[in-house]
Amino acid sequence: MSRLVLAVDTATPAVTAGVVRIDGDTVEVLAEQVTVDPRAHAEQLTPNIVGALADAEVSTAQLDAVVVGCGPGPFTGLRVGMATAAAFGHALGRPVHGVCSLDAIAVGTSGDVLVVTDARRREVYWARYRDGVRFDGPAVNAAVDVPTGAQAVAGSPDHVSLFELPRLAPVYPTAVGLVAAVADWDAEPAPLIPLYLRRPDAKPQVPAPGVGRAP
Repeated sequence: MSRLVLAVDTATPAVTAGVVRIDGDTVEVLAEQVTVDPRAHAEQLTPNIVGALADAEVSTAQLDAVVVGCGPGPFTGLRVGMATAAAFGHALGRPVHGVCSLDAIAVGTSGDVLVVTDARRREVYWARYRDGVRFDGPAVNAAVDVPTGAQAVAGSPDHVSLFELPRLAPVYPTAVGLVAAVADWDAEPAPLIPLYLRRPDAKPQVPAPGVGRAP
């Protein structure tokens, strides 16, 4: 069965949108637009989607499904991508499949591979894969606390250098990687759940003893 899929990801500094055709075991990228800017998720995602659809000469009505990276990633970036994907799916009446963004980077790798992306606060989001299949993570830690033993590392260019391992080419989630990370296209998609992996910075204030109490 042939499918046309819109793939989006905003879990990393790369604002990714692509149109992919799946026909049996064949996966073909018809168009992809990527903007690398950690502050441009909200501004660039929709233009990138529109541009990819135009380049692929595909209308939204022709889409059969949407796939979106659910992180791990920063709150603001993830919210933009997931809300946009959900809106497209709702408006078109199409299923929206959420995948781990690190899985999309690991697609096609072989051996024991560590994938890392920027978690800020001098930390990394990470997961480990064996022949592209995740067996540990995702989690967030300082680089020195990430379990060792991998044969190679892929992911954020500024963070793979923290590990004394051979570097692989995958850097950011791609449209192909996102589509390949979907386990079952025929299954009912699970609810979209963002992988923040840490609590928000903002915390509710706790009143001091006696404050706010009725006399």
